[in-house]
Amino acid sequence: MRGGGGQEAEGRKQGAGGREGLVRAFLPSLPLVLLPLLFLLLFYFYPLLSVLALSLAPAGHLDLDALARLVSTSTYIKILWFTTWQAALSTVLTVLLGLPGAYVFARYRFPGKSLLQALITVPFVLPTVVVAAAFTALLGSQGWLSAALAGLLGMDRPLLGLWGGLAAILVAHVFYNAVLVVRMVGTHWANMDPALVEAARALGAGRLRAFWEVTLPLLAPSLGAAALLTFIFCFTSFGVVLILGGGHYTTLEVEIYHRTVYLPNLPLAATLALVQVLLTSGMMVAYTRLQARLATPRELRPRRITQQRVCTPRRWALLAVSLTPLLLLLLTPLAALVERSLTVGDGSGLAHYRALFTNPRGSLFYVPPIDAVRNSVLFALATMVLAVTLGMMVAIAIANRGTKGPRSYLARLLDPLFMLPLGTSAVTLGLGYIVALDKPPLNLRTSPVLVVLAHTLVALPFVVRSVLPALRSIPPHLREAATMLGASPRQVWREVDLPIVARAVAVGAVFAFTISMGEFGATALIYRPEFPTMPIAIYRFLGQPGVTNYGQALAMSTLLMLVCTLGFLVIERFRTEF
Repeated sequence: MRGGGGQEAEGRKQGAGGREGLVRAFLPSLPLVLLPLLFLLLFYFYPLLSVLALSLAPAGHLDLDALARLVSTSTYIKILWFTTWQAALSTVLTVLLGLPGAYVFARYRFPGKSLLQALITVPFVLPTVVVAAAFTALLGSQGWLSAALAGLLGMDRPLLGLWGGLAAILVAHVFYNAVLVVRMVGTHWANMDPALVEAARALGAGRLRAFWEVTLPLLAPSLGAAALLTFIFCFTSFGVVLILGGGHYTTLEVEIYHRTVYLPNLPLAATLALVQVLLTSGMMVAYTRLQARLATPRELRPRRITQQRVCTPRRWALLAVSLTPLLLLLLTPLAALVERSLTVGDGSGLAHYRALFTNPRGSLFYVPPIDAVRNSVLFALATMVLAVTLGMMVAIAIANRGTKGPRSYLARLLDPLFMLPLGTSAVTLGLGYIVALDKPPLNLRTSPVLVVLAHTLVALPFVVRSVLPALRSIPPHLREAATMLGASPRQVWREVDLPIVARAVAVGAVFAFTISMGEFGATALIYRPEFPTMPIAIYRFLGQPGVTNYGQALAMSTLLMLVCTLGFLVIERFRTEF
């Protein structure tokens, strides 16, 4: 009995010591994480909980009428079904188009490879409203392809009108997400040992059988992660469906927007948002597990061994067959966007760009399009400062050099916590702001600051993911040497850490700026009419009749595309040097 009591006392002592160790590990990080945690609590969890409360208790008491209406009304079941199957079909098409590109980028070295990799990544960083505008410029009734075919056949009327069609939505989703398959699968494929396939071939397996029984099982985690992430993005697609759907197709995201803005029914919109949050949260859990499988140590080979030079006609033919469809899909809409912005309508050249600076109505209440550019830049600068400040604090607090101990547990707790906004619908977030932040003490509904807060929440995970690996890569002996030479913690940070992580901070800052410039989902719900952003202005122009409005939409989309492309190229520059 004594022995058992002694062991029990020792266990309590160790447990108390463990808790004390956790507290000691947390206390130094408390000043750093306190402000980011408060920001997350006020502008993420509080709005989402308000959406939850509105959906389940719209009158202050439990009321499941809105939820029952969703289940009993075929309209919303059809919306959920369309949201699901269009995302699934978009994912299948994306994988089919992206897999050949992933193979050639993974297994071959050829001139211009780095440039092509950068070009095919550009579409992914573009705002959805720009992607939609690019496809209207290519496939719409006034689009480049329609005009080219009509001119070729000598006809006055357009031959194509895919604007407002399902085909345009699916093609735009593939355009937007193909790089996920190319990058995620290609990165894993590039380091896979080719000896495994060679052994299967030596034992009599053909190319197809070796791929099916050897390569595909090894690629399954990365392929599954890329497909699931693509499905999530297509499931929560907003700008593409809203603009290219032409009002004929509605996803959960679009219906939440309509029920908030055009057919106001906030309890119903909140219930739809709740359903979407539950579904996307489940998918994000599955994605996290697939990512964990990717992190499992494997026998990988360096790329200088696995990759071959393209030096024979057969390999050049394989390269052309694999990359031509991908490059045509990804680059043609962007080229059409630029070309149509210069040629559509009676004007030519920079006429539509010059129109962005004019006020044709002469009204004091009219907001010139160039003001939207100014607003977007100001919002983006404010977002960049706030997101980098908060992101740096989070990254420093959870940067962990060991794999065990209280600090490790703290990092494992806080790291996924600040990634939660990444898997949350922007429209749902905007709805939460409308519900939660329209009364004291957080009465921000009429303030343009609300746009900055929403953009910061969306950009914060990207800043953390950019800075955190750089902080964790700093060798501990550098800090120890500086400390032994008499440097204070502040001097260690300024003289040792900051020069090393400066490039990563710059990457995070550019990410935040670019994301803010193109954010459309949350902004569409919370912006003030006197403070439109570039995506809002583009959406307005596309929704109004007339060639002039259409031309200005294309011109502003081209400007926004150039800003985002430049930002991405800066990011790639910093990443290659880091």
